[in-house]
Amino acid sequence: MHVGKSYKLSEFLIWTRRKIYVLLVLGIIPVILYQVLGIKWLAVPWTVVALLGTATAFIVGFKNTQTYYRTRDAQQVWTNILNSSRAWAIISRDYLHDPEKTKILIYRHFAWLTAMRYQMREDRVWEGTDKKHNAEYRRYYTIPERETTFETALEKYMPGHELHYILSTKNKATQIMGMQGKSIKELYDNQEIALAQFMEMQKALNNFYVQQGQCESIKDAPYPRQYSVINTLFVRLFCLLLPFGMLQEFDKLNNSIEGIMKGSMVWLVVPFSVIISWMYTSLEQVGESTENPFEGSANDVPISQMCRAIEIDLREMIGERDTPPYLQPENNIIL
Repeated sequence: MHVGKSYKLSEFLIWTRRKIYVLLVLGIIPVILYQVLGIKWLAVPWTVVALLGTATAFIVGFKNTQTYYRTRDAQQVWTNILNSSRAWAIISRDYLHDPEKTKILIYRHFAWLTAMRYQMREDRVWEGTDKKHNAEYRRYYTIPERETTFETALEKYMPGHELHYILSTKNKATQIMGMQGKSIKELYDNQEIALAQFMEMQKALNNFYVQQGQCESIKDAPYPRQYSVINTLFVRLFCLLLPFGMLQEFDKLNNSIEGIMKGSMVWLVVPFSVIISWMYTSLEQVGESTENPFEGSANDVPISQMCRAIEIDLREMIGERDTPPYLQPENNIIL
């Protein structure tokens, strides 16, 4: 997540520069064919290009709206996880009279959060974090889950035998929460908590399962591929045809001007087509960078920061003072 005032124009231009290079080529070739080689029939009626541009604007706008909703939903789910985690710490502390057992439940919750954030950072074939423009931008920040192995991160919160079991499972977050359920059942069987307390704690675990499922739904269900493909095709077709549609329009300007530019106005197609096309391709790229809110891009939901904030809050609730520091932004980016 970018936590600064805004991205700098220079950052944005560098991030999109590869597409600018392509748009320059697409703008120069039609002008050379039309103006230098005299192939006048290449000009496309402006009405055709304008209609295509309108349709493309609707498609791009629809995609960006939907990808924004995906990020907003992901942020809301993790806000709920943060709030539910605080509530879990309260009931674990106040319902139990044994501080060690309270600590076990809370530390195992840290393990669940750790498993969740590592699972959310796993690669999916449709994600774009490793595309050249995104991979290049990663030099401005680090992804915590790629700096430390999962086993190293988890071993701080679980004893060796539990850790060994969890590492052997497929859905690690689910199995950690299963351990929590087993523990509170044992507490109830041993009459260390009352029935009402047991039901309240079980309800909290059910809420965590729901929130986990919501995260997995966002992670494992990409923006529909059919809409993604049609968006890309429309943008590329529009950028290809735009300079051909502007040829005659700028050529007509030669009849109304004098001076050094007379007869050469068609060359203005290059900068203007690049500017207009760049607006469309940049919107497409922004939508793509917002599509997967857990992949590790600069626009991700900051789940690593939220997990650290939860850990600090919960450890202070049980009287610990030697807590880890809050994660700090790197170049205004925090994950």
